[in-house]
Amino acid sequence: MSTTKPTLVRTFEMPFGDVLDRIPAALKTEGFGVLTTIDVRATMKAKLDVDFPAYTILGACNPKMAHKALTMDPTIGVNLPCNVVVRDLGGGKVEVRAVDPVQTIGGAGHSDLEGLAIQVREMLARAIAAI
Repeated sequence: MSTTKPTLVRTFEMPFGDVLDRIPAALKTEGFGVLTTIDVRATMKAKLDVDFPAYTILGACNPKMAHKALTMDPTIGVNLPCNVVVRDLGGGKVEVRAVDPVQTIGGAGHSDLEGLAIQVREMLARAIAAI
């Protein structure tokens, strides 16, 4: 995957729930935990009374890497945690898409943050590959 792309993406041919269930364990192998879970489908139904495909946003955080980033630049928290989106594409396909930390925390203009962002990106890519 090129570092010029804004996200990390992988498509699966399996049920949405199965993909969603596998993500926390895959993230854990790289030191991430899931801090937040937003069920966009349920929110759209509850707030707007519209039907929306299955779509969940997970806020993933690796505490060690977050601590390093916040120590380097306390304002970088605006770009944390790393969002991972799981969405139903229809036809039995599910997409997992993660934010690219090189574009978010690495783009803050601090050379040490850029190196850290590259490490986090590699960790997220391995986690997505492990799903």
